[in-house]
Amino acid sequence: MEWVLAILFGAAVLLLILSFLQSMKTSSKLEQQMDQLSYSLLDDIHQLEQKIRNLEIDAEITAQEAGILPATSEQRLLLRDMLDLHKRGYSFDSIATKKQLNKNEVDSMLAPYIKAKDERSKVAQ
Repeated sequence: MEWVLAILFGAAVLLLILSFLQSMKTSSKLEQQMDQLSYSLLDDIHQLEQKIRNLEIDAEITAQEAGILPATSEQRLLLRDMLDLHKRGYSFDSIATKKQLNKNEVDSMLAPYIKAKDERSKVAQ
């Protein structure tokens, strides 16, 4: 009877060790898959950043070829914010209030973009 208990105890310890080794292999494979996924995502992000950089350069070249003077970064940010607010449905008055400008300034800055949009919609109809 004692021999049977000793053999069962030894088998239990052996199975415990084998189970631990098996879980280590599984976690190692999982870590490798996670690393591969993160490298893949980083590569995709890098490719997207490169495409964005190329688009920005192309836009700059097009603007120079068209003779458009590039606005300062502050003006560009202001215009971008104003266009975003307009696309979200804000009125010219509320945009002027938010950006601390008068309504005529907002109207004159947004007019080229809104007129172009209106002309495109008329052509589509």
